[in-house]
Amino acid sequence: MSKIIIEDWSLIPFREAWAKQEEYVHEIQKGNRPSTLILCEHPAVLTIGREGGEHNVTVSHDLLSAMNIETIPINRGGDITAHNPGQLIGYPLFHLSQFKEDLHWFLRTIEEIIIQVLAEYGIESGRVEGKTGVWIEGERKICAIGLHCSRWVTSHGFALNVNNDLSIFNMIIPCGIPDKSVTCMHSELGKTIDMEELKEKCRKRFISMF
Repeated sequence: MSKIIIEDWSLIPFREAWAKQEEYVHEIQKGNRPSTLILCEHPAVLTIGREGGEHNVTVSHDLLSAMNIETIPINRGGDITAHNPGQLIGYPLFHLSQFKEDLHWFLRTIEEIIIQVLAEYGIESGRVEGKTGVWIEGERKICAIGLHCSRWVTSHGFALNVNNDLSIFNMIIPCGIPDKSVTCMHSELGKTIDMEELKEKCRKRFISMF
C-alpha cells in the first residue's frame, strides 16, 4: 500500500495554490515526494477548464473587476466553475502508477469519497450519467470535479460546496450546464457545517480508499 500525506493550506489565493501544486507534482514525478492530498479554500475566483470558455460567464468583465473576481483558464478537465470561502477544495496529487493507472477509476473514486462523506451528514447524493461530480436528486450539483494528469500524476481535484455564498454561481453557467442548479451542504441541511470536522471526515475517507 502506497503512502499518502495530507496537508491543509487553509485559505489561499488560487494562483498561489496552483503554483504550489505544480511544484509538488514535479517532486512526485521525480519520486521526491509521496502522493499528497491538499485541503484548502480559495478567495472568490472563476476557473475555466479545457472544455470551457468565457462564453459561460454571464456578467461583464467590469463587474468582475469591481468585485475583484479573476477569471483564470487552467489545464484541468471540465468547464467553468466558481470558488469562494466556505467551499472545501481538495487537490489529490497522486501518482496513479502506485495505485491504478486509470484516470476514470480515480475520478469515480473521488466521487465515491464525497458521496460517503455527505452520507455521514445525512445528505443523500449520487452521480448523473454522462456528467462528473456529485449531485443531489440528479438536479443540484454539490461537488464539482476536474482533473489533470501528467506522467500518471494527477492535479486539481474537487470543490465541495459547504457554507459558501452560492450567488457567485449566478455569474456563470456552472460547468456549462444551463438546466441544472448548484447547492451546498448549508442549504441542504439548514445549518452551518464545521469545516474542520468535515476536513477530518475527508481525510479518513481518502486514507481508507487509498
